[in-house]
Amino acid sequence: MSWNPTHNPLCPTAEGSQLETLIIPRARDLGGFEVRRALPAPERQMVGPFIFFDQMGPAEFITEGGIDVRPHPHIGLGTVTYLYQGEFEHRDSLGTQQMIYPGEVNWMTAGRGVTHSERTSDATRATRHNLFGIQTWIALPEDREDMAPAFEHHKEAALPVIRDTGVEARLILGDAYGQSSPVTLQSEAFYLDVVLEAGAAFPLPDNHEDRGVYVTSGAVDVAGQTFEAGRMMVFRPGDQISLHARQQGARLMALGGSTMNESRYIWWNFVSSSKDRIADDKEAWQKADWESGPFSLPPGDTDEFIPISAALARTKPREAQPR
Repeated sequence: MSWNPTHNPLCPTAEGSQLETLIIPRARDLGGFEVRRALPAPERQMVGPFIFFDQMGPAEFITEGGIDVRPHPHIGLGTVTYLYQGEFEHRDSLGTQQMIYPGEVNWMTAGRGVTHSERTSDATRATRHNLFGIQTWIALPEDREDMAPAFEHHKEAALPVIRDTGVEARLILGDAYGQSSPVTLQSEAFYLDVVLEAGAAFPLPDNHEDRGVYVTSGAVDVAGQTFEAGRMMVFRPGDQISLHARQQGARLMALGGSTMNESRYIWWNFVSSSKDRIADDKEAWQKADWESGPFSLPPGDTDEFIPISAALARTKPREAQPR
């Protein structure tokens, strides 16, 4: 989950003319719940506008177990949560209270500032349950960083599905293969949930500059190399890329879009083109002035929040270069 930093991913030397960067996330166990972070990575901080990419789980919770991500702030980005298995509840300072289920899109645009929490509901805790999904951040264009925060939720049936022999690709965000997602974006991008049968071929969209693939299960071949689950490949612009599923099939997330023309600073849950803006909002969150400050807590979840610890307060903003 985005509130908890993880170790930097590994970036071994990329081999092959089509591959620009290979990223191997390092897993971190958050008390029976595993998180793997692929972005930002030391050698590749962004893929198009995607500046953060976390795999959550897979995890199995026994009765009364679950996640409890206390209210925390975001600025300058949009968060998208997409689940393969399980469910949890999203609440935010806009007044949203929304359950998230597999195949649905939970899209929150932070803009100038929003607070949200993510918790397993009481009903879900009453039974044995699983959780497995992907959470990403998309950096907003510089002229949209201070837009009003917004929230959208789209059911699975609302998302376009592209089918071919052995291929089923659900378009979560943006445009690809002549289809468009209903989610409101502020920049050009694409984000696909792709399921491949054994031996199936999947060509990446060729109308986007930056393109990457993260394998969540199975394995794929690209230009004679095999990449198993837990690998993110970022490809060189302009090349025609086709992936082939190995004998066990594969599931992957394909993502990308236009390269951002300017760098971004990322600190904790804040993304901005301005270090001063991050410093101001860090101070505002420390003050915890929910009545007159820029942040408020989600209605119905106001008893606690994630404070900025002394260690986090000493952390300097990290610059994320577009490429």
